[in-house]
Amino acid sequence: MLLSRLPYRVQIPLGLSLAVVIAAALVTAVAAEIFARTARSDTLTTVDRAARLLGAQALPLLAADDIWRVFALLRNTAAFLPGAATGQARAAVLDSEGRVFASSAPQLLQTARSLLGQTVSGQLLPPTNAVTQRLRMDRPDGAIALIEPLRSEDGQVLGYTYIEVDAPVFAADWTALTRPALIGVGLAVFLLVPVGWWIGRRMTAPVLSVARVIERIGRLDPAELRRELPRTKDPELGRISAAVDQLISELQVREQAERRALSAERMAAVGRITAAVAHEINNPLGGLLTAMQTLSVHGGSEETRKRTLDLLRRGLNQIQTTVAALLPQARIEDRALEIDDFADVVTLAHPDLAHRNVQLTTQVDVESAMRVPSAVLRQVMLNMLLNGVSAAGEPGTVHAELRADADRLVFSVAHAGRDLTQDGLDTIVAAESGDDPRGFGLWVCREIATQYGGGFDVDSHHGKGTRLVFWMPNRETHEEPAAD
Repeated sequence: MLLSRLPYRVQIPLGLSLAVVIAAALVTAVAAEIFARTARSDTLTTVDRAARLLGAQALPLLAADDIWRVFALLRNTAAFLPGAATGQARAAVLDSEGRVFASSAPQLLQTARSLLGQTVSGQLLPPTNAVTQRLRMDRPDGAIALIEPLRSEDGQVLGYTYIEVDAPVFAADWTALTRPALIGVGLAVFLLVPVGWWIGRRMTAPVLSVARVIERIGRLDPAELRRELPRTKDPELGRISAAVDQLISELQVREQAERRALSAERMAAVGRITAAVAHEINNPLGGLLTAMQTLSVHGGSEETRKRTLDLLRRGLNQIQTTVAALLPQARIEDRALEIDDFADVVTLAHPDLAHRNVQLTTQVDVESAMRVPSAVLRQVMLNMLLNGVSAAGEPGTVHAELRADADRLVFSVAHAGRDLTQDGLDTIVAAESGDDPRGFGLWVCREIATQYGGGFDVDSHHGKGTRLVFWMPNRETHEEPAAD
């Protein structure tokens, strides 16, 4: 983790040095293990030779029952055993019953002491009848015991030779191994670190140049950045430089495309705003023109003239409010919705009803005073009604319903045309929020519902056809919602 946080030009020489140290340590460990195994094998070979020598010379002395010459033989033979000088190896000659006849260490292997079949140095030795040939017993701590029968020419067992070698004799001399290993590792690091540092600097110099170029992409002239890219014969570094050069070229092309796209997006935004304004103005405008035509034909009646003028005034106020909404600093005082506003919307929709051969039925169920802005609700109701007329088919039927109580106002439009699911409505609204010109009013209705804390959904329990439902809290915008 620490090495990965260092600069790349430092990681290479340090990594190389660390690899050298690890390799040297592994080689030293393997060599030490091999040395330890070889040393044990050599020690066992020496013990085996001493046992053979002792057996060959002790046989006639044991047959002659010459105990003093056996003692002398054991002293001379034990001197050849590894570890004898430090008291870690001993030898003995046993009689035919497995008792000590003589030993090189009488204080540990007392004369006349029975060994075979007894526990010696924490290990149970086999009985005399189980020792028919040379037997080596390895103890858990690494020590060994070697027992060999002494037979006469006629095969009769006259006695046994017994040799013990303690575990420390087989231990490797780690101090002698560690010192040259440390010297070798130190020399390797001392020689290879400067070389690795020099190689690392040469290897990382082109990469650092490429990194500096990448850091300044977008801030300096592309031609100057290309001049700073390293030119090398190395295939990998050449590929990196070529990739960076291609990246600079693609970024230039992308910047030009982004500038063109930004200009086009600005024009598209202006077009969408223009389309939205035209849509929201054209909706009531068609009905207002029809009302003016009615006024010119039937203007002689006082009641017709008054009703038509009121319709024109409210329709023009709606258009004024829609246009004023585009001005961030404009502040329009809107009145509350009235029943006559619903009647105006129905009147404004009559030209489309007649053109598409659609029958319209309405229902009003208002239980409380309506405290919602009239211009906004007129806009929603006209958009939903015209959309329903367009989707009802020819001939078709549309049913519009306005309900209000103390908590909320609900306006719904149902028609027997093609079915529309909630997912379908979400898809259409998402498309209409962009460049899709179909029924822009549905997106407007969803936006108004969201703005005023209401909802705009499909009534999935309506049955055949489609029923769109718009609702919003029946309160002034500055009022707090009622506590539960």
